[in-house]
Amino acid sequence: MNIGRAASASGVSAKMIRYYESIELIQAAGRTESGYRTYGTDDVHVLRFIRQARTLGFAIEQIRQLLTLWKDQRRASAEVKAIARQHVAELETRIAELVEMRDALAHLARHCAGDQRPSCPILEELSRGDGRKLARRELSLLEKSASGPGG
Repeated sequence: MNIGRAASASGVSAKMIRYYESIELIQAAGRTESGYRTYGTDDVHVLRFIRQARTLGFAIEQIRQLLTLWKDQRRASAEVKAIARQHVAELETRIAELVEMRDALAHLARHCAGDQRPSCPILEELSRGDGRKLARRELSLLEKSASGPGG
């Protein structure tokens, strides 16, 4: 099948298929005499595997490792589990960072009058620089206000 059909069958765009070939995540497709790429059902299966791994947020290098393990029938499942656990830890870190950012921005939005005046605490904080410091500072303020008077 051509790249368009492989893309439709796998759910991976033709552009991404070409990219995966260029970084050697997948094998280069066979070519017709006129130079068109050709794909088989095994190729589509690999592309679906990659799509699902990307949906779960795995990085390209992790997918490369998972593909290698998937193709190795003598693999130890412990290796696969280690990659998955590492990814879970990375996701937990990202989730914590996102929650921190959300809380800081929500705090700023609550303190913005949102009226016709030019004064805006959101823009003032953004102009100060480091967003991570902002998030930590705003969370600290939130924790202090939640603990009540006298801190």
